[in-house]
Amino acid sequence: MIDNSTQDVKIRKTGAEKTKKEEIQENSTRSTKQDIILLLFCVGGIYSSFLSWSYLQEKISSTNYSKDDELAPSFYKAPLVINLIQSFFATILGSVFLCYKTKEFQLPWQFLTEDLQVFKSFTLISITQALSSPIAYNSLNHISYLLFLLAKSCKLIPVMIVHFVIYRTKFPLYKYLVALTVTLGVITFTFSHSSQKSSNKKTNEAEDHNTLLGLCYLCLSLLLDGLTNSTQDQMFSDPKLKKKITGAHLMSGINFLNFLLTLGYTLIFTDQISYTINFVQSHGYKVFIDILSFGFFGSVGQIFIFLTLESFNSIVLVTVTVTRKMISMCLSVILFGHTLLWSQWLGIFLVFAGIVSESAYKILEKNKKKTTKQQ
Repeated sequence: MIDNSTQDVKIRKTGAEKTKKEEIQENSTRSTKQDIILLLFCVGGIYSSFLSWSYLQEKISSTNYSKDDELAPSFYKAPLVINLIQSFFATILGSVFLCYKTKEFQLPWQFLTEDLQVFKSFTLISITQALSSPIAYNSLNHISYLLFLLAKSCKLIPVMIVHFVIYRTKFPLYKYLVALTVTLGVITFTFSHSSQKSSNKKTNEAEDHNTLLGLCYLCLSLLLDGLTNSTQDQMFSDPKLKKKITGAHLMSGINFLNFLLTLGYTLIFTDQISYTINFVQSHGYKVFIDILSFGFFGSVGQIFIFLTLESFNSIVLVTVTVTRKMISMCLSVILFGHTLLWSQWLGIFLVFAGIVSESAYKILEKNKKKTTKQQ
């Protein structure tokens, strides 16, 4: 004869086990839904902010801001002021983001002065960024925005060069193949663009079409970007740092130092602030609104990038940013009336094929490591 109390205990245990399983499944489903909503939010934020930012970047560099009664074209040429305003917005939004992440009121100069090593690393990154941005803007006086955007998508190459030369880092074979593919794509697009300019009489008045000088500016800017990214990589892995550096620290601290360095240089060595004031007074507030919007969208986009990186992983971020750049190029062709030869499309395809293949290889490597750990 079976004891009823024993059966009751078994039934209760089975019910409790089912309840726990159901709770785990519900929590897992809820967590997946939350992750999907967060990912869509981040992707939407990156697309909307950086597509607007990219549109405004080309608009500021190529728009004739002269009034209807003015005969001579007027193009805005003060890249340091553009960089200054973006750094200002990014410092404010980055500080708000830092307070949110740390759950306490904290300003950039507070954590920068706590650790000398952090201050040194942030200063080096700020200097390279402060130099890179205006040099890149100067290249737009000589080359098209499409070539500019395509070349700026190739940050892998300067990062590899800086890592190899300064930090003596060795790379796997596929990295060199990706770098070669991307380089061929940029060269194909550049030569096709040059031949198109020689046969096309209708050209952008904002460019002087000195492609070689524009490419020199662009290469220097990319090398500085490579130094920036390589220094960031070394900083995150530096055991000497007393405090853990997050994306919020990086955004607020670097932009704060960038703002101070750019402001000092602009006031002492240039007349770009007075030039901007005179330009706005002469040609209206349209250019100033465009610059403010450009700085705001760029700053908001940075927050979404750091949020994506912290919530997911770099592979997701690379996928989103690569597709965003592809859409930016397509929008540039549509909105600004660019015409591309088949060889230019081939160059674009080679660049993005190289970038996408690198991302795909990273995903495969990550899956292999997971499989090996499970075994």
